[in-house]
Amino acid sequence: MQDPNEDTEWNEILRDFGILPPKEEPKDEIEEMVLRLQKEAMVKPYEKMTLAQLKEAEDEFDEEDMRAIEIYREKRLQEWKALRKKQKFGELREISGNQYVNEVTNAEKDVSVVIHLYRSSIPMCLLVNQHLSLLARKFPETKFVKAIVNSCIQHYHDNCLPTIFVYKNGQIEGKFIGIIECGGINLKLEELEWKLAEVGAIQTDLEENPKKSIVDVMVSSIRNTSIYDDTNSSNSDNDDTK
Repeated sequence: MQDPNEDTEWNEILRDFGILPPKEEPKDEIEEMVLRLQKEAMVKPYEKMTLAQLKEAEDEFDEEDMRAIEIYREKRLQEWKALRKKQKFGELREISGNQYVNEVTNAEKDVSVVIHLYRSSIPMCLLVNQHLSLLARKFPETKFVKAIVNSCIQHYHDNCLPTIFVYKNGQIEGKFIGIIECGGINLKLEELEWKLAEVGAIQTDLEENPKKSIVDVMVSSIRNTSIYDDTNSSNSDNDDTK
């Protein structure tokens, strides 16, 4: 079968009568490169600019560009507001008892609030505050606050401290009362993170309870001790029968 692009007198005749399509001209690589560069040049420069850069460059755009820029600026502004809304906390704030209702119970809709009732004379409370400060920076979408317990609840027993409540939409979603429930005097940051994640206060990237490994070691140690004692007991019994 003849190639329709082949240069023959017969093919030229067929092209003249419209039987064969016009011959395809070989593409010029330089021409292709020019067309590609022109296409790239059509990308508006404002699409790569920040809001501040757009403000500075306003005088350089024509009327058509300005209309497009306004649409683009509004889109960027909405994205920025959404990000700010997601990251509007980021610190452990001190509140007083008379702020409890507004800051905690009536907090923003669908926002988790972690509140720590503490007394500065209790070392475990100070440790929890240190950990919560770090977690507040790591999870800025969650609201972290602390309050001296006497400003919220009068005559609260020391053996109930630290006390951590987790609120969402006015409801208590989780609570940890006292040293044991809060994780013990050797509480690690990751252990508190896991506890808060379990009650839905934060979304952790931890894959398993960090305290699980400690428990496994303790169980293994107890099991080995038990086996050792059983072996010694058995050997002792054998010696007595001899």
